[in-house]
Amino acid sequence: MNFKKITLNFFAAGDVLNTTGGTLENGSITNSDALSPEMKTFYDKTLITLAGANLVHEQFGQKRPIPKNGGKTIEFRKFSKLPKAMKAITEGVTPSGNKLNVSSVSCTVDQYGDYVEQTDMLELTAVDNTIVEATKELAAQAGLTLDTVVRNEIVGGTNVMYVPTLDDKDREQEVTSRADITADCKMRVKDVFKAAAELKAVNAPKINGSYVAIIHPYVAYDLMQDAAEQWIGIQKYADPDKILRGEIGTLGGVRFVESTEAKVYGPAEIADGFSRFTVKTAVSSSTTSVVVNEPLTAKTFSTPVPVYVDGAENTITAISVSGGTATITLGTAVTSLSAGAVICGRGAGKDGSAVFCTLFIGENAYGVTDVEGGGLEHIVKQRGYGNDPLNQRSSVGWKATKVAKRLVEEYLIRAESGSEFSASAETN
Repeated sequence: MNFKKITLNFFAAGDVLNTTGGTLENGSITNSDALSPEMKTFYDKTLITLAGANLVHEQFGQKRPIPKNGGKTIEFRKFSKLPKAMKAITEGVTPSGNKLNVSSVSCTVDQYGDYVEQTDMLELTAVDNTIVEATKELAAQAGLTLDTVVRNEIVGGTNVMYVPTLDDKDREQEVTSRADITADCKMRVKDVFKAAAELKAVNAPKINGSYVAIIHPYVAYDLMQDAAEQWIGIQKYADPDKILRGEIGTLGGVRFVESTEAKVYGPAEIADGFSRFTVKTAVSSSTTSVVVNEPLTAKTFSTPVPVYVDGAENTITAISVSGGTATITLGTAVTSLSAGAVICGRGAGKDGSAVFCTLFIGENAYGVTDVEGGGLEHIVKQRGYGNDPLNQRSSVGWKATKVAKRLVEEYLIRAESGSEFSASAETN
């Protein structure tokens, strides 16, 4: 578990509430042995409320409370659809009826958490309520952490749609793998209608009358350029009170929720923090040695690093450096490379493009544990806890029990696309 220490520049106007529950008033701290129940409730609600703003992926899951005294296993339930009742009812005779077929999916919950330490000098000299300020920062961290736990589960679904590219005559060219995604594979109106049609075809139930899509801002930008007047922004909604968290608009019966935490796949790191190299010296004959522009350190890889070299699969076995210039050794010889050609790690587009995931979701596609009722806990430790003989340190932290599970693969579509911003997008 990581921890951080708050420094003395964490100031603003207000009083300091120390970690024993007392308040700094006119230079002296009022006496109190612990946080009052009212203050504990206040801070717990503050943490949950502020963390909730980042729980974009969680809001459409089937929620289950954390089991108390029930071990680490939680159970989500799936209900099968009833068949059509095609047999005519006989007058005066009660039919035999039917039964719901309920199946369950069990999974094991995990704990996550972090804390920050505060010093006695900070409590005495700061003019801010340091617990509140720490709680704000921790809440943001908790929300993003738990949201990522959910996202990483549901983005791993097996129902995938690759957004096609267009040739120079605007004719659609099919894309069949993530490696073939480029910046030209932009999300368009047609792709939204296709995803909605696939959900309808499997009778995926809607969420409050619509399907929902979680989309990255870059992909939303591309889509809205194509949608024009078909796009209905939230400012046009008849009932603004029912806007979803992060919602930006509707298209084709799909409500779009924007999040910078929508999954973005980028090339895997090759070496020294670089996921992309560019060729410095053109290659015109068969060779395994390629000079690149990046400042690298010499090394030999015990396991060859898989890469794409100008769009073709290859590996790197070693890096040598001479006079500040790096030369990579390829596992397979190349015969032609132009200066500026891209060598990138695998995991995204083979030209180095980042790949964006837009999730189209039907109701009950996945389940999550709830943050209420013990799922997310705010923890304040007063000065003197643990090994602190001089009462110099206190801490504020959070702890959460979380798990997410895909329940019905057909109700969840992952649409992979490129974007105008594919070359510069940060992966997550």
